[in-house]
Amino acid sequence: MGMSEFEDAYEDDEQQVRGAILTQPVRGLEPAEPVCVQATTTLREAVEAMNRVKAGCVLVTGGERLVGILTERDILRHVVGKLDLDEPVTSVMTKNPETVGMEHGIAYALNKMHVGGYRHIPIIDAGGRPVGIISVRDIVGFIVSLFPSAVLNVPPEPELGIPRTEGGA
Repeated sequence: MGMSEFEDAYEDDEQQVRGAILTQPVRGLEPAEPVCVQATTTLREAVEAMNRVKAGCVLVTGGERLVGILTERDILRHVVGKLDLDEPVTSVMTKNPETVGMEHGIAYALNKMHVGGYRHIPIIDAGGRPVGIISVRDIVGFIVSLFPSAVLNVPPEPELGIPRTEGGA
């Protein structure tokens, strides 16, 4: 018995996604410019910087080199312990975070994010300087871009169990 039209189309989409994730470099995600703060920056200033640009993290540098990452999660984990917002970011940041380069594959970055449970991963150049940041949202956006009509045409409140056509009907 042959595959249905739906199964055949699904298999094509799956192959396209798998191929793109395995072959495309991180550069293809068009990473955001990193928001960087120095290690001496206070948590208050770092949070203000994150809020100003609506970012979920800041990269912490010592000179020009990446030394850490401060995320919303890092801040929330310490709120219960009566976080002092005038402390330096080094008191809360994740030191020596996992990183990728612009030419690393998306699959490599995705694997590091999955294994480590990260929502953000810094991109550094050969000298260890931050040049970008990618998030899970960036990767999801990339996957959606591979077959936008199948994802973007899903009705806002799909009924459970009712098969949909590509047009969303």
